[in-house]
Amino acid sequence: MKQRYIVLYVSVFILSLIVLAGIVIPDQLERVTENIQTFFSNAFGWYYLILVTIITIICLYLIISPVGRIRLGKQDEKPEFSTPTWIAMLFSAGMGIGLVFYGTSEPISHYAISSPTGEVGTDQAVKDSLRFTFFHWGIHAWSIYSIVALAIAYFHFRHKRLGLISATLHPILGDRVNGVTGKAIDVFSVLATVLGVAASLGFGAVQINGGLSYLFNLPNTVWVQFIIIAIVTVLFLISAWSGLGKGIKILSNANMILATALLALMIIFGPTLFILQLFTNTIGTYIEALPRMSFRMAPLNEDIHEWINGWTIFYWAWWIAWSPFVGIFIARVSKGRSIREFVFMVLLIPSVVIFLWFSAFGGSAIFLEHNGTATISSLATEESLFGVFSHYPLPLVTSITAILLIGSFFITSADSGTYVLGMMTTNGSHQPGNKIKFTWGILLSAIAMALLYTGGLQALQNMMIIAALPFSAIMALMTISLVKGLREEAKQLGIGRIKGR
Repeated sequence: MKQRYIVLYVSVFILSLIVLAGIVIPDQLERVTENIQTFFSNAFGWYYLILVTIITIICLYLIISPVGRIRLGKQDEKPEFSTPTWIAMLFSAGMGIGLVFYGTSEPISHYAISSPTGEVGTDQAVKDSLRFTFFHWGIHAWSIYSIVALAIAYFHFRHKRLGLISATLHPILGDRVNGVTGKAIDVFSVLATVLGVAASLGFGAVQINGGLSYLFNLPNTVWVQFIIIAIVTVLFLISAWSGLGKGIKILSNANMILATALLALMIIFGPTLFILQLFTNTIGTYIEALPRMSFRMAPLNEDIHEWINGWTIFYWAWWIAWSPFVGIFIARVSKGRSIREFVFMVLLIPSVVIFLWFSAFGGSAIFLEHNGTATISSLATEESLFGVFSHYPLPLVTSITAILLIGSFFITSADSGTYVLGMMTTNGSHQPGNKIKFTWGILLSAIAMALLYTGGLQALQNMMIIAALPFSAIMALMTISLVKGLREEAKQLGIGRIKGR
């Protein structure tokens, strides 16, 4: 076995066992993984809250720290991509399908189905629904991505180490990152990435099918979802073949154009004043309540404690599980950026756009239900967005635009996933061969299709959340390693110090 491909062969073998279990014993696999996930949420929820909050504080500190002047590369190096294209890439890889999938369904769920504060359908529930949605998708989520991406980019571009998760731990583990320990870390990162991307492909196919079913009465079946995945697979393989500078770059810019158009249509044709007022008010309450929400566990209120486990802890685990994929991709496209620019842009720009997105789509859904016009909360998750469109002008135009956007995000996520997996399984190569990328692309689609067919997609999502706990320990070590590296370089350059632990 070639040393270069050890991570590839071991990862494919383990994934084959997981998929086989999902096909042969889907119900048992889902039940076991659900029990493990529930146990992890109950036993380690406090740990997730503390870890993610500490990482968020470190990221915010880096924005104002003197080491923010350090560049990810040579000090005079220029960025590889323009700022608008770079932001589009961050956005497409970091959230993508999830924004469209949960844009209406999460706020309306917090408002009408299960409130974070126990109040449902009230004026206070309107405020709480957006505040907690902002919390789940805002700077805490992007801090997780930011710290992983920054550690990879800093050690790779600044210190010429391999662009792998394991390589960032050299200041702590030394040469062991080149041995069995390092390979084990990289295999684990590959597994988390595959589970995350395959789950997103499955959810993307379900939502596109849901939209077509809602609009055109197309059957909402697994066979239609297979056809959707097959079409998207051909498209993202074509994009993957064209390379990072063409395929993903073009698609990311297209995503931003479509997303901007859809957001503008919703603000213009939706309850404009309500959206803008809700956005402004929620920004204020989000900032005001951020410390309290960051450590909120509700140990004496079982219902609210269960809500926190089901939403907040779930999201923190979800973002952590996604961070190897998103972190490596963001690192790869961020060469030449200063640390200050990197953290500021990764943390704050996507967060503000996401806040406006949820205010527009979630706010419009809540406006309809709060005024008694429609019951959006009764619709399936994948249909709620299209249900909102049906009550405002140009429903066909907005719905088709949304389907195109989901498809474009779908292709971008899969394309980015194949590129990152190619890097991770070829020892950090910046130009993984098309054969490797095509192999991963077909595997990702096959895994999503197999588990959709057997109903094992929920088990796949459960396993991704389970994988978050051990990877969170790796992420904590990456953070310590990054702080240690920055402290040492700050001393060498005489540009200030980071206070150590």
